[in-house]
Amino acid sequence: MKGDEIFPLVDETGKEIGRAKRSECHGNPKLMHPVVHVIVRNSMGKIFLQRRNIHRDVQPGKWDTSVGGHMQPGEKPKDAAAREMKEELGVDPGELRFAYRYVWRSEIETELVHTFVAEHEGPFILQAEEIDGGRFWTKEEITGVIGSGILTPNFEAEFERFVKHESR
Repeated sequence: MKGDEIFPLVDETGKEIGRAKRSECHGNPKLMHPVVHVIVRNSMGKIFLQRRNIHRDVQPGKWDTSVGGHMQPGEKPKDAAAREMKEELGVDPGELRFAYRYVWRSEIETELVHTFVAEHEGPFILQAEEIDGGRFWTKEEITGVIGSGILTPNFEAEFERFVKHESR
């Protein structure tokens, strides 16, 4: 795993206001830290989901957003999204399109999420320490399993937001 790396702490505008260890951020919802998500679609409009490694500290074994990761201190969201896509899926993201930003709160953490969209057909080289598997899903397949417990709560909320965003 990534050990106890240092995360930037931010306010709701994204301004860095401090730093804290990963273990502190993942146990204290008062410490908002920035993350990036990339929703990867193929040419047929299917969305790639990753299954989180069973040893992850948050939502192990559940299906999640194509790419997700923490930003490093001083890093720009688009740079972080490109870095995370290379790390997690082993591919160059090509064009990354910014979609939206939102605050995600759970009982253990608070994240300022910057979501991007990318087009890619794969194949992918999945980062084994973080991902146990992955595949492309239709929107109907995703809708059919919402609420079943196999998706992360964050992705379920993200998917609803993404569908609304794409229908504009």
